[in-house]
Amino acid sequence: MPNFFIVGAQKAGTTSLYHYLNQHPQVYMSPIKEPFFFDHEIDSKGEVVRREFEGHRQPPRFTNIEEYSTLFEGVRGEKAIGEATPLYIYAPGTAERIERYVPGAKSIALLRNPADRAYSAFLYALRMGVEPLTDFAQALREEPFRMRNRWHYIFHYRSRGLYYQQLKRYHEVFGRERLGVWLYEDMREDPAGVAQSVFRFLEVDDTFTSDTSSRYNPAGVPASQSARAAMRATNKAVWGLRKFLAPTSSILPLAFKMRRAVLSRVLTEPPPIDPELREELVAGYKEDILRLQDLIGRDLSMWLR
Repeated sequence: MPNFFIVGAQKAGTTSLYHYLNQHPQVYMSPIKEPFFFDHEIDSKGEVVRREFEGHRQPPRFTNIEEYSTLFEGVRGEKAIGEATPLYIYAPGTAERIERYVPGAKSIALLRNPADRAYSAFLYALRMGVEPLTDFAQALREEPFRMRNRWHYIFHYRSRGLYYQQLKRYHEVFGRERLGVWLYEDMREDPAGVAQSVFRFLEVDDTFTSDTSSRYNPAGVPASQSARAAMRATNKAVWGLRKFLAPTSSILPLAFKMRRAVLSRVLTEPPPIDPELREELVAGYKEDILRLQDLIGRDLSMWLR
């Protein structure tokens, strides 16, 4: 079983950190970056209780704790064993489930300016072909309706940036000594330095230097209708393989690599967020940001600009 988790937040650099940690000889990362296990309800026998969204069942990738543990069969004496599911910080009850099944584990949170994170999450949903709207402001107006009607967490653009209560749960369950918090903005400026800081937190050799030259999961939108069609076809193929192959299949990493290669060719830089809309988002997040900076002991005034 893992002894640490990258719990979030979505669109805050978790994919990059996963790859930086995976290079370390004393660190073992799950071959599937996002197992999506502890965000589900789990009964007393370790069986997953399926969650529903919009009236449709959301099938879990793993149906029980034994299946999930097969992700870590490849461990060969590594000191730090981890996985990265950025939904964990947001889904209710996740911190408590991790502590129940993996007592003593550490958690890592990467946080990003919530206004920028919300827009990036919207662009991601648009890119994946699941967001029916093309206007971010309209999607934000629809969010309360979507939440009431049990739309998937991927559509909670504004709400997933309210970090204070999310992180407070982890403080209460894990304590400060087992919860490490870093900022996306720091990793963007000094990825090697952040990686080494995380190594120290995980108590592995912090003199190791990861290759941080590659960008993982960059933002982008389809360059054309044909690009959108190619992107959807690629996503459909990868999701089809995930449905029929075992989670530990060696084919899956190759499929994800293929998808990244396709996306790098068909995506173009997204338009910037509307300045007035961003200002409105920042104003709405102000109180939460001020509470968060007291919780983590970090000046977050740059998020208020």
